[in-house]
Amino acid sequence: MPTAHDRVPVESPSPRAGEPASGQPPVGPSAGSTLSRRRVVRVLGTVGAAVLVGVGGYRVFDTAAVNPGHGQAYEPWRHWRDDAGPMGAVAAALLAANPHNTQPWLFRVNATAIDVDVDPGRHIGSVDPYRREQHVGLGCALENLALACRARGLRPDIAVLPDGPDARRVAHVDLTPAPAQQDDRYEAIGHRHTNRGPYRALAIPAEALAELVDTAGLPGISVQWIVDPASMAVLSALLVDAAEAVVADESQSRDGFAWFRGTDDAIQSHRDGLTLDAQGLTPLTLGLAKLLPASTRSSGDAFWVEQTRTVHTATAAAYGVLTAASPDDRVTQLDTGRLLQRIHLTATARGIALQHMNQITERIDAERLAGQRATFSPRFAGVLPPGAKPLVAFRVGYPLRDARPSPRRSAATVTQRTPR
Repeated sequence: MPTAHDRVPVESPSPRAGEPASGQPPVGPSAGSTLSRRRVVRVLGTVGAAVLVGVGGYRVFDTAAVNPGHGQAYEPWRHWRDDAGPMGAVAAALLAANPHNTQPWLFRVNATAIDVDVDPGRHIGSVDPYRREQHVGLGCALENLALACRARGLRPDIAVLPDGPDARRVAHVDLTPAPAQQDDRYEAIGHRHTNRGPYRALAIPAEALAELVDTAGLPGISVQWIVDPASMAVLSALLVDAAEAVVADESQSRDGFAWFRGTDDAIQSHRDGLTLDAQGLTPLTLGLAKLLPASTRSSGDAFWVEQTRTVHTATAAAYGVLTAASPDDRVTQLDTGRLLQRIHLTATARGIALQHMNQITERIDAERLAGQRATFSPRFAGVLPPGAKPLVAFRVGYPLRDARPSPRRSAATVTQRTPR
């Protein structure tokens, strides 16, 4: 999902070092960086073997600097097609977008039905106090599940919230044999990743944006495309302001940072959360960042804000905002997740990158929870049609480079087999 924002602790090259903001060749480190890529390269060239054999050598091992995306934490991306039955559908579901890669789902499976439950302990606390993003993420998983069932010759009949909006079970899926159906979205499941890197300076045609959207069976959810330069500039500024407000909020900063996995041991142990590998950095910048000492929450916050300003908003070709009349309704949130996943999968199939950017709604929720005067809500409303209330936002564009996968728990870990 909405993988929310990406606060990652990196005391490393400036986010702009080697990181072109508009598809143009890099022109060197940004003036404000405290440790530019050029300086790191110079230091490494001087210290050389001492760095690699000494402390640097430990960091190479500790962070998997020379072998990112390896190990059991990434096996689900390679084996999601292996099982032809309901367990294979679950294997596809757990590759869905979700906030901070918390993977807030559990499944109960037999030959004729699958139940999807929320895992209440997997949430981002004050970043998502009303669990909106959590349920959107569950909707994303539900969409992957439905696609994978159809591809396996199983017709999924989905009942959402069969026990009510506050129950742990968010969906019951009855399975009936049917002719197998496959489409581009199903084929894209294993290639879909949030792309946090720079996008090319190319506009996406309006018809191409429209073709990303399929609202069939999801009434009441709309997609607002923000494409004109003036509205994009307003929304870009609002995204930067919201990022700064999130990191200035001690609770939100702390709760987001709790999901960062800074070493390979942590990645392989937890198999969730945010990683350096998924931040869209160049291979050189990523490798150098991993050689540096592990950093702090404050430096990670600063990295995210700077990336938001110089990469995320600076290179977006367009923004999308999913809106509804009743954003607090749980069914609406699940349906929003299904639509968001459809958009992301279709975009992936067509070579368009997508990054979830939810800091504005996170600040709207924080102000609402604290009973503070609303500052972000009216500003966001200014770029949306009258009456349209936002649930999630994202940017799209043609990527400068491919995104790397995020770790995932295995299907066996998140699944309980049940009798028919």
